[in-house]
Amino acid sequence: MPFTIRPYHPSDLVALYRVCLLTGDNGKDARQLYHDEELLGHYYVAPYAVLEPDLCFVLLHNGAPCGYVLGTRDSDAFRFQTEQEWFPPLRARYALPPDDDRSRDADMIRLIHRGMHHTSDFAGYPAHLHIDLLPVGQGQGQGRAIMQTFLDRLRELHVPGVHLGVGRRNTRAVAFYERMGFQEISGSETGIIFGMQFD
Repeated sequence: MPFTIRPYHPSDLVALYRVCLLTGDNGKDARQLYHDEELLGHYYVAPYAVLEPDLCFVLLHNGAPCGYVLGTRDSDAFRFQTEQEWFPPLRARYALPPDDDRSRDADMIRLIHRGMHHTSDFAGYPAHLHIDLLPVGQGQGQGRAIMQTFLDRLRELHVPGVHLGVGRRNTRAVAFYERMGFQEISGSETGIIFGMQFD
């Protein structure tokens, strides 16, 4: 079978950075948007894979990573942990850009300096996740399969609920989350926060 799902291994990290970049523009290739191609992965992939590897699963196509789902079981605790263990070296590496720098790189560096954010509005949904699949892994039920793997793991851990964010322009992802049973719990003109609570 060409597709398999397995737990994350540290040797996957470079490949997951690549998947993140190749899906970083609302599901499309973001390479043309960033000068530093590691910035997206520094924020959206590596802290989860490094700090909570048991909640990171990798989709393989013919043995090569082509997607992932990763996240945290407790967003508040994760924010604290990243402030202690993840972001300080990155902030030393990337100086806060001037206010008039509106590049995509500058926006990501500001996120790194701001850190993870979590709001009490999602108190019933303490976990959060990120999922990205390259085109080769889309439209064949693989997204549902890897998402279900992640959700089953949260249930095993007795986590009461999970949330995620998605851009409104990423209509394919929005439709996918709705089919998976997520419901909109917050939104803006540009994005939606979906949530799911477990019995």
